[in-house]
Amino acid sequence: MAAVSPAKRARKEANSDDMKEAFPDISPIAYRPDAPADETLVFRHYNPSQQVMGRSMQEWLRFSVCYWHSFRATGLDPFGGPTITRSWDDGSDTLENAKRRMHAAFEFFAKLGNKYWTFHDRDIAPEGSSWQETNRNLDEMVELAAQLQKQHGIKLLWATCNLFSHPRYMNGAASNPDAHVFACAGAAVRKGLEVAHKLGAENFVFWGGREGFQTLLNTDLNKEMKHMANFFRMVVAYKEKIGFKGQLLIEPKPKEPTRHQYDYDAMTVIAFLKTHQLDKHFKLNIEPNHTMLAGHSYEHDVVMASAMGMLGSIDANTGSPDLGWDTDQFPMDVKAATMVMKTVIEQGGLQPGGLNFDAKVRRESTDPRDLFIGHVGAMDTMARGLKAAARLIQEGTLARAVQQRYSSYKSGLGHKISNGTATLEDCEAYVLKHGNPSVTSGQQEHYETIFNHYVHDLK
Repeated sequence: MAAVSPAKRARKEANSDDMKEAFPDISPIAYRPDAPADETLVFRHYNPSQQVMGRSMQEWLRFSVCYWHSFRATGLDPFGGPTITRSWDDGSDTLENAKRRMHAAFEFFAKLGNKYWTFHDRDIAPEGSSWQETNRNLDEMVELAAQLQKQHGIKLLWATCNLFSHPRYMNGAASNPDAHVFACAGAAVRKGLEVAHKLGAENFVFWGGREGFQTLLNTDLNKEMKHMANFFRMVVAYKEKIGFKGQLLIEPKPKEPTRHQYDYDAMTVIAFLKTHQLDKHFKLNIEPNHTMLAGHSYEHDVVMASAMGMLGSIDANTGSPDLGWDTDQFPMDVKAATMVMKTVIEQGGLQPGGLNFDAKVRRESTDPRDLFIGHVGAMDTMARGLKAAARLIQEGTLARAVQQRYSSYKSGLGHKISNGTATLEDCEAYVLKHGNPSVTSGQQEHYETIFNHYVHDLK
């Protein structure tokens, strides 16, 4: 009897009638703007087809569900064990369990109505006893993912490799002092890029979870950062070799788990990329929760990366500033969402990136229903932010106030400063003629009041 090919087996498994429904009590989430306040499984603001500034909400927002928090999280934290169990997941590290989990995920995507998903290699496939077995496991799960993507009309926003969980990476991956560990990271990413290419990923992300140091006493900073740069050059070369067209992204984070990570924030990563002539190959995937850990405002790195032409995608989540660690909560603050979406609109959209919900339900939120509510609430929040930002931009009140603030640069010496033709002698001559400037108010309260009008006056 001829062996069944992995692709044929995957097609059979994707269409199996034996697979139990993971969410039998949940119907596809509907747009019902007039639903009562206590109905939290409806969209009140996110209407995928609604046109906003010439595009549908779905095109602007490009929502994605992350596999690791939504389908691998168990409620475990540093102070307590798992609290969350799922009917489709027996807790084993078998391919059979991995397949049940993936079927549940795609049912979730279909009922939620998002069009994208994201994953780490180890999220979807168990690690084997050898490198060869690990790759075979991943190949089998990728075949199933390909079939389920096609069946449900879901696309892969981005893939990434877990280069931080395994003990081999405790001292880093591309920055590891042991070249053998560096080689393992390279082998994993080679496979990861092939998987991303096969599944039609629109991006590929690098998060250097342990690319940093705990103490400078045993660390050669220059050597580690040089090795990281060489690692990324290998990535670019292999991407081009296999013809993968996706955008390469780096996700900044200042700390946790290391004391200091080399990808501290947006400006640090941009400086690293420009220093090593890698900036034309990479953009940034910004996670606002990480921005807050770096001591910045929620929207800081989104705005900064966009201003530098380097914003590629956003991990839409938030944190609790009072806790000071990476809590990965769903974004529910309309004001913060408006700041983010204002930046997205002003740069013409996020494509091929998107808004990936790198967020997890709270350890105490143990019902499958909570998983839906978290995503629904976040999608509505970002939709409200989109509508508020669009109206703010279209009416132009804030933009006119900002333009007026910088009006002295439109002519005379200011114009020469702006176009780079002014000299220090010009500056001195101007001051000698006009004397000291008058103090000009920054009018912060005025700008904040204008902004709040658009955030809180949604129709």
